Amino acid sequence: MAVMGSNILKFKVLIWFYQALMADRDRWPLWLPVLLGVGIGIYFALPFEPPLWLGWGSFVVLGFMAWARRTHSFGQAMLILALAFIALGMGLSGLRTWWVAAPVIAHELKVVTVEGQILRLETRPKGLRVTLGHLHINRLGPDQTPTKVRITLSGAQPQFVPGDWLSVLARLNPPSPPAQPGAFDFQRQSYFRGLGGVGFSYGRARLTGHAPSRGIASLGFALERLRSTIAQNVRSTLAGDTGAVAAALMTGDRGAISEHVLDNMRSSGLAHLLAISGLHVGLITSIVFFVVRAILALIQPLALKYPIKKWAALVAIIGAGGYAVLAGATVPTQRAFLMIGLVLVAVMFDRRALSMRSVAWAALVILSIAPESLTGASFQLSFAAVVALISVYEVLHNSRFFQSDKQTGLGRTVLRYVSGVAITTLVAGMATAIFAAFHFNRVADFSLVANVIAVPVTALWIMPWAVLSYVLMPLGLEHFALIPMGWGVDVVLATANGVAHLPGAVSLVAAFPLWGLVLVTFGGLWGTIWHGRWRVLGLPLAVLGISSLLWSVSPDILVNSTGQLAAVKMPNGNYRVSTLRAKRFEREIWLRRAGLMAAEGDWQPSRRPPEKEPIACDALGCVFKKDHRTIAFIKRPEALFEDCEKVQVLVSLNNFGTQDLACNAEIVIRYQDLKQNGAHAFYFTDTGVRVETVQETRGLRPWVLR
Repeated sequence: MAVMGSNILKFKVLIWFYQALMADRDRWPLWLPVLLGVGIGIYFALPFEPPLWLGWGSFVVLGFMAWARRTHSFGQAMLILALAFIALGMGLSGLRTWWVAAPVIAHELKVVTVEGQILRLETRPKGLRVTLGHLHINRLGPDQTPTKVRITLSGAQPQFVPGDWLSVLARLNPPSPPAQPGAFDFQRQSYFRGLGGVGFSYGRARLTGHAPSRGIASLGFALERLRSTIAQNVRSTLAGDTGAVAAALMTGDRGAISEHVLDNMRSSGLAHLLAISGLHVGLITSIVFFVVRAILALIQPLALKYPIKKWAALVAIIGAGGYAVLAGATVPTQRAFLMIGLVLVAVMFDRRALSMRSVAWAALVILSIAPESLTGASFQLSFAAVVALISVYEVLHNSRFFQSDKQTGLGRTVLRYVSGVAITTLVAGMATAIFAAFHFNRVADFSLVANVIAVPVTALWIMPWAVLSYVLMPLGLEHFALIPMGWGVDVVLATANGVAHLPGAVSLVAAFPLWGLVLVTFGGLWGTIWHGRWRVLGLPLAVLGISSLLWSVSPDILVNSTGQLAAVKMPNGNYRVSTLRAKRFEREIWLRRAGLMAAEGDWQPSRRPPEKEPIACDALGCVFKKDHRTIAFIKRPEALFEDCEKVQVLVSLNNFGTQDLACNAEIVIRYQDLKQNGAHAFYFTDTGVRVETVQETRGLRPWVLR
């Protein structure tokens, strides 16, 4: 009887699940980009490079099986189709990886002459940074020369524009690997951007040729020159960070913004205002649409005889596309343009655009063209925010408070707008918090306060003046619009500064497992895509994913790939580092991923008694004791024989040549191991010491330099 009752329960659950699935069948297409993303995620999670035919072959076979569903039940056909899209995601990822493959500098080039064409020119707080293509590097053959390199220029430089040719004496390095296992992979990002090296210049660059003035090649450089000219005009009219932020809003070039302003924007939750996204593209599109339609409505013959609304929609599409391209066409900008373009095309054809479907359409296009964008913070934050907002506003759409009424008073209109901004900020903040914590290890606690002030200022003041600046710039009169635009930017900067310096403005979050982010993502998608009551089943998944924060464990010891920086976790949970002078970038990443603001100190001799000091150093090296284990960090070969007899872990921080490190220690990490496998992380467990390296966590992939 118990077995029969269990079978009946299972049968009822299956019937309920099938009925819920069929009731929401109009939402099935929304899962196509999700399935594509699953395939892409599997591809990038593999520790090896799968053969290209595997994904595409599986897609063809599964697609044919789903098409010939007369041999399968309907449920089987849907399952096969889902697997086909997962295979397609893997196939697209492999194809993209093969397509963008290009040489990468294998090792440091200390002094080389680099000649190339300026593909991009960026103004930085401490100088210029150029991306060069069509390269000739004097110590590399054609098959070893990268497609692009990025060089920071120091000191006074000649006047040049994108498209010009430069010759510069520089120091070049390969793109850097992750600072620790699981950290951001700059090598992978550079691989898909075609960036084969980074470095800095020695002295003044030499201009060897001018940009092409005709032909197809000149069009792209003309756009880059236009972007640089606009940014320069803005910064020459508005001084300091005001001009830098205004230029970022108009061209997407954030390079000139000072670090303390960027930090204020992040800490206050206003960093999204600097990333050209749906807010900016939507505002530009709305302004163009309503202005054009209003002008056409004033011309009576046109207003009465022609579809001026459709004309305005067409002009708005052109304006949105121009702004998206001018702003650099980043992932959030692409998503916003695709969605808004779909809505405006629907207006032109007297159709109603379904918002969630427009998100799915945008995601499908972006993931098909650039599958690697799935792994980036930009894609995840952008789509998480817009999916959550659309889902919430689908529920609030029929609310009387948010319905328009011609007799609504000014006070109610203002209240409705402020409430809309607050709800938008709250929903977007909650939706993106877990992604911000995963990628940046910080959450802005007072973002609601900052956004309620800054977003209306941006929407109602800054962006309208930005549009007018574009219009006046060809006439040389842009300063009439830029100056009032700067007033609004100053308000936003003051808001960011004030909120960022409130006590407890930022909560630091230690790095947590990837599976937690995946579960939160799927739980959120389940709850936002489906319409029926079964959408609540996404909540347990999300809660389980959030619980991964409790599983967060920072390494007990970290050693970088050169042995120049090491860190040990003290009994109070803080890190003490080997040096506070060198390797600042890596040190800050280690601290941030551990959820710490700063290091406790360095490995200097302590005044405390040796038995109370976990780490002790002398000229030969350092010894760290924790949990009944002893770890030796060797600086001089003289310490090898002594320490090998009494430590469990031995790490060589310097290259001793062919010196034999064989000893009684349980784990021996040679200097060559650090160089070959990258940064090492040590975890103390009840059963011993677990070691993770950058190289083993990334596997053998095309973007991994060996």
